[in-house]
Amino acid sequence: MTIRYEEHVPSPKEYCDMRVKAGLSPKSLKAAEIGLPNSLYGVSVRDEGKLIAMGRIVGDGACNFEIVDVAVDPDYQGNGLGRKVMEYIDGYLSSVALEGSYVSMIADEPVFYEKLGYRLVAPKSQGMTKKFKPKA
Repeated sequence: MTIRYEEHVPSPKEYCDMRVKAGLSPKSLKAAEIGLPNSLYGVSVRDEGKLIAMGRIVGDGACNFEIVDVAVDPDYQGNGLGRKVMEYIDGYLSSVALEGSYVSMIADEPVFYEKLGYRLVAPKSQGMTKKFKPKA
């Protein structure tokens, strides 16, 4: 196993495939092609060229940052790759976040992130979502 960490987002196809493989909701290739270049930061983890983990940050670059798409290939889970992805993400945030910057995420596995210093915002705040259908 030859693990390499790259500080950029994966290709749109790799991104879409990894989300499904890791059990996250699917995204369209078109959405990935538009969205990924607008990322503030990304980290891709590869084993001999194959994408095995990823994570990225979106936001406005000062007031708000959101950690998204943290995913590890199930065949590689349990090897500390998720923690390493978050170390890269935290390193980036430490270098750019300003006084009052807000960092958020929707966590499928809150206990994992709590071990890394992240805290639930409830009951003061609650995460919310709204789905929109594409216009015909």
